[in-house]
Amino acid sequence: MTTLDNRTIERLIDIISQEVLRVAQGQGKISPPSKSMASCDSCVNCLGQCAQKCPDKIMAAIKAGAERFTASLGISGVNTEIAHFIDHTLLKPDATPQQITQLCHEALLYSFASVCVNPTHVKLAAQLLQNSDVKVCTVVGFPLGATSTQAKVSETEQALNDGATEIDMVINIGGLKGKDNYLVEQDIAGVVSAAHRRGALCKVIIETSLLTDEEKVKACQLAKKAGADFVKTSTGFSGGGATIEDVTLMRQTVGPTIGVKASGGIKNLTDAQSMVAAGATRLGASAGVKIIQEAQS
Repeated sequence: MTTLDNRTIERLIDIISQEVLRVAQGQGKISPPSKSMASCDSCVNCLGQCAQKCPDKIMAAIKAGAERFTASLGISGVNTEIAHFIDHTLLKPDATPQQITQLCHEALLYSFASVCVNPTHVKLAAQLLQNSDVKVCTVVGFPLGATSTQAKVSETEQALNDGATEIDMVINIGGLKGKDNYLVEQDIAGVVSAAHRRGALCKVIIETSLLTDEEKVKACQLAKKAGADFVKTSTGFSGGGATIEDVTLMRQTVGPTIGVKASGGIKNLTDAQSMVAAGATRLGASAGVKIIQEAQS
């Protein structure tokens, strides 16, 4: 269970409420609220525990302009077993700071493993999630994997300086398909080394939709040899996502000693459970809230 201190809770509430109010009022969508408190006391189901039992009401209250809640943020009503597998993800190029703030709020509320954001948003996410158990994950060489190893290492180091604790890097896909295994392994090893020097995890995206089964096996073998902590199916930007067959193959290839992250196209609880059953130990999903709400129903 994630435990937040009062200072962190206050900071998150202030940031979220003030930003939502500023944007909404600027667009003329709402008037300034007459009260600074929102309460679920009238809800017979929540009994004052709306943040835990009715997160949808909390989200609606935030959107309406509420600045405080009589129930403290928490997750005791959330099925956290599947939540702990999920990297709550927002990698769209047009993601705004307000959306990243919302992503972090949801990650705290539902106790996700991490948020996965583009490098430009790492510093904000790290500030919002400090003193919590939710990790900050970012992507390197994304989404093509075609930048140099030096560029990927530099990107990794900057992300770690900004507060990232997990790095999802894209392999040199062209190098793999051209059978330059040394190039691919050294590319991975450079990022792994930079991450591990700072105590961060490194997940290696092999982009399964562009590979043959033979190439998927080779990519996983090279990632394991280079010291990666996870192999990951997809960026979600190359026309394909995770499949049960790919996750099964990847797990069989790397064995039980490193993680397998299924990412791309995981839209509901059934998808998530199927990937875990196939051997995934982490799930990259933008539909994390929907998945948890299904698990609670």
